[in-house]
Amino acid sequence: MAGRRKKPELSLMDALKDLCAEKEISPDVLFEAVESALKVAYKKNFNQDDNVEITIDREDGSYHVYSLKSVVEVVEDPVIEISKEDAQEISPGCDIDDVVEIEVTPKDFGRIAAQAAKQIVVQKLREAERGVIYDEFTNRDSDLVRGKIVRIEDDNLIVEVGKTEAILVPGELTISDNYQVGDFVRAYIIEVKKGGKGPQVYLSRTHPNFLRRLVELEVPEIQDGIIEIKAIAREAGARAKIAVSSKDPNVEAVGSCVGQRGTRIQPVLDELGEEKLDIVEWSPKAGVFIANALSPSKIISVAIADDDKNCRVVVPDNQLSLAIGKEGQNARLAAKLTGWKIDIKSFRQAKDDALPDNMHEVDITEAMAVVKPRQKKPKKSPQAET
Repeated sequence: MAGRRKKPELSLMDALKDLCAEKEISPDVLFEAVESALKVAYKKNFNQDDNVEITIDREDGSYHVYSLKSVVEVVEDPVIEISKEDAQEISPGCDIDDVVEIEVTPKDFGRIAAQAAKQIVVQKLREAERGVIYDEFTNRDSDLVRGKIVRIEDDNLIVEVGKTEAILVPGELTISDNYQVGDFVRAYIIEVKKGGKGPQVYLSRTHPNFLRRLVELEVPEIQDGIIEIKAIAREAGARAKIAVSSKDPNVEAVGSCVGQRGTRIQPVLDELGEEKLDIVEWSPKAGVFIANALSPSKIISVAIADDDKNCRVVVPDNQLSLAIGKEGQNARLAAKLTGWKIDIKSFRQAKDDALPDNMHEVDITEAMAVVKPRQKKPKKSPQAET
């Protein structure tokens, strides 16, 4: 009975090529790892302390062990030195201080080396793979990613992103976030670190740039550079404000970001959950920008002090609580967005308070929500009866 035909053994080169493709590793990196492993195996299994070099032919996969010896006049250490006379028999024309290579490849080196070097090669492959992952995510720093939550460790969400696992700590989640194992989550890469077990990728859903990237995804004019996000102020999970500006007078910044009937901003709001979002018009004029930042409140006037970036904003009497916001949130976010300290007063309060000497009112007619206070009509005096 004829014996079964053996499958041809996979060559070293084929195996290395397959590994390179699978792990997305440069062939040169893998060759160097294997050569390093073979060098260790040679010294260990053949009790050699020679100054050796092992090379792998990049074409046919053959390997060779060379003993490197310096050419000297008088040999004191035959392990690393060779006389000029002996050296010229190996490499004619060599001279003192040259280094000659003497092939010392053992006949059974392949089998022994493969066994001894296996663990080292695996280790090198892991290191190389980690390096590839680290480089990939370093280049993706400050980017949005979407991954699946595979487990929870010490309240940290472990998110599978591509070929690695990222960490989403509780402090980088909003109050309304409630994710479980198996859920998919979108987050922002805030940091990539090298660790002993591979790269550590840290994510956030509370970072202001998480919101920035979400809006950029939905607004083509931002991607094209026509509209620019000038500033973001955010209290994650509660409320946020974004200031936008258009470089094209024919393109409205706020309207383009919101979209027709809110079609563009709705996916952003869906991702934010319960967090409210105000998109306001940025202006190079401080007073106008401050007035817009206090949206949705109406504004009567803005007075500023350029020396210390303080300002006083006057709003209609019935708009004071709206301008300040719940627990001061609207005013606080407006101050963060503009970089100005904002003192908000109602029209009635402002009438009784003199404007500080270092402040002056500025023109805010370009602001989006400017109103004139309603003046009370003077009572008509009764005409004297004749």
